Amino acid sequence: MISTKRANTIGRCGSRISLLTSLILFVVATPVSGQTVNVGQGSYSTSLPAGEIGPQNSSGQNVFPKVASGFSQPAQSNDFWSSLIYPFFGSPHSNVLYAHPLNVKAVDTGLQMGYTSDHVFAAADYLYPFFHQITVGVSGLTASQTVTESYGDWTVTALWQNGSRSMTAALGHGLPYVFYRITGGDAVVTSVATPSVWFNEDEVIGMTVDGRHYGLFAPTGSTWSGSTTLQSALNGEDYLSVALLPDPSTETLELFRKHAYAFVTNSTVDWNYNESTAEVVTTYSYETELLDAAEGNINETMTALYRHQYLHTSDLTTNHTYQSPNGVMKLREGNTFTTNLKFGGVLPALPDRGDYNRDELLGFVQSVANETLPVGPTYDNGKAMARFTHLVHIADQLGATAERDHFLSEIKNRLEEWFTAGGTQEYSYIDSWNVLTGYPSGFGADNQINDHHFHASYAVMSAATVAQYDSAWA
Repeated sequence: MISTKRANTIGRCGSRISLLTSLILFVVATPVSGQTVNVGQGSYSTSLPAGEIGPQNSSGQNVFPKVASGFSQPAQSNDFWSSLIYPFFGSPHSNVLYAHPLNVKAVDTGLQMGYTSDHVFAAADYLYPFFHQITVGVSGLTASQTVTESYGDWTVTALWQNGSRSMTAALGHGLPYVFYRITGGDAVVTSVATPSVWFNEDEVIGMTVDGRHYGLFAPTGSTWSGSTTLQSALNGEDYLSVALLPDPSTETLELFRKHAYAFVTNSTVDWNYNESTAEVVTTYSYETELLDAAEGNINETMTALYRHQYLHTSDLTTNHTYQSPNGVMKLREGNTFTTNLKFGGVLPALPDRGDYNRDELLGFVQSVANETLPVGPTYDNGKAMARFTHLVHIADQLGATAERDHFLSEIKNRLEEWFTAGGTQEYSYIDSWNVLTGYPSGFGADNQINDHHFHASYAVMSAATVAQYDSAWA
């Protein structure tokens, strides 16, 4: 049994694994003062090469992570909530965050919440555009920006501050709730149209806005007032949760009320791979804190599982569902669920089978063996190395060892230059963004932290191929 590992995403793997692998290969030492860090025979820089640029916004201004005071986690730039931390388009708040089933957007007065259950067909594509139904905030709040306070493996907490007024909102993939903490004013929930309030008893509101159903859950003893804008002093407390309901029944509202006060504080995903059975067992867990211990409230949240999760779990789900761009999501009660998947392996190259002209294929290989790998930007050069990497395996199966070794030599030369700071090609670690970028760059990998994960994965794949034939070099 291989020991338990930690992943950092839900519903994704390849991009993060390749990025993680590249960081393991290259950033195995903590950057020190100066501009170069030596790692074995290689090195990387900790300052940008001359004339190059780092993360910027769309106006070409250098940007730094948009985080709260005291934020101490590595900056993330490739999650569903990344526009909250990376102000590329100049927004001081965020773009739309597609958390599923909820879609949300940070604005100066709070958090817009919406649910799009049906696609629209436009420009030859199926789209789920953002339509918000409500905005949750604090009376008098007009924050100049929204920042990242903390995050889990698939959850994030945003922070608004405006003088004595502040608000945090915790949300995540699969969560039908957003959990709010507020100070300096009453909680306000503003609808885009007059809501149909079908339940209003003490601290709980059940309402429908533009055909979407929401539950508002304030602390025990609270009351709500207003119509299009609902307001509550929260009975002197500082928390409330708002849930997207799958239907407008009082039974469903009661189910959500029981779980509404188990505030999610973190999310973690852990996995084990059993090599003998080729099975990956992944456990997704929420950490929660029960803020209202009134009778009937339980310290467990609810989460909506994606199709690729509920098809591979024995954990029970309810009969409640949501629609998403990734298909139907099924609601589950509880803080954990586990998936079991078979891993079929990954071939480094296609085997030497099938009906083909061996001499013709060998001629193709020999014609390329006259080529060399030129210096180039990280993406173009990466693709060129990947081409030679595939040819290594083909030449090896053909018994063309001279050609195979030529390709290996060219890959080594190029990688050695990439893995050495100060030359025409190098990797540079940008500490403020927790990112390793190859220079010369391209396609936004440098100024948008975009696509760098698969740029680096070409180098990872090329290095792994060399290691198959030259372990001493590796």
